[in-house]
Amino acid sequence: MLGIVLMLLAAVCNAAASVLQRKASRKESASEQFSLHMFWDLVRRPAWVFGILTMLTGFLLHAVSISISQIALVQPLLVSELPFTLVLAAVTFHLPVARRDWLAIGAASLGLGAFVGALAPHGGSAYSVQPWTWAIAIAATLAGVATLVVLGYRGRDEHRAVFLGIATGGIFGLNSSLIAGVGASVAHGGNLFLTWQTYGVALIAPTSFFLLQNALAAGNLVACQPGFTLTNPLVSVAFGLVVFDEQTRQGIFLFAAVAGAILIGAGTVLLARSELLQPDSSHHEEGADDQARGKGDPSAATPSA
Repeated sequence: MLGIVLMLLAAVCNAAASVLQRKASRKESASEQFSLHMFWDLVRRPAWVFGILTMLTGFLLHAVSISISQIALVQPLLVSELPFTLVLAAVTFHLPVARRDWLAIGAASLGLGAFVGALAPHGGSAYSVQPWTWAIAIAATLAGVATLVVLGYRGRDEHRAVFLGIATGGIFGLNSSLIAGVGASVAHGGNLFLTWQTYGVALIAPTSFFLLQNALAAGNLVACQPGFTLTNPLVSVAFGLVVFDEQTRQGIFLFAAVAGAILIGAGTVLLARSELLQPDSSHHEEGADDQARGKGDPSAATPSA
């Protein structure tokens, strides 16, 4: 139960970090992106700094959660990050939430509850996994990620963002699985700095963030977010069930889990298409404020008959 609570808190922190960083960077011009001037400007903004601290807090909560719980149980809860982001963006930027968005939130939440509740993973441990099993699982995951990256860079427009988004989700899922290995080793008395998974995380983590930036740059959020949001827990669940030997309920519960997964997928795709998650959504409120202060075009501020 504690692992579930920590993972939900991690999702809230990740969502808050995303909104805070978007709030801090909304006044940056496109010409200053990836420049030292933009970074220096952001560092001096409390919202951006607090967003980074919140993101680090979410990472720590995430790491503890998958260290004390079955990864197949808690990792799917990260899907809730998307509806949390939408709601926080609506509150922060004073924007309305469309009816379709509420329906998507409801579908994703219902599906998430059904999926986790139906499977109810138990048993298994990352500590008892043989080295050769780790090697095969990591190699298979990296091969899939590499293939998607190649397809992405050979693709055009939004197809590139789709492939890179799925690849990013895959490598984030691998990173989470390695963190679970670190937690299991430390829990059994192992030394953090003598555990090989620690160095795997140190290598994979920056690579995953680099790939995420490329996915976001390749296209809009609608194209890359669904693949990233869904593939991340999917890879982690696969590691939990296949590699860590976690067990789930069988029979009719599997049908409920499949139905839950379908609802999660449909809700995620709809949420990723929400106007609240678009890069320019935060500018709407700013424009409204400018008109209220008389800073905008006078003719635009004049009500029509």
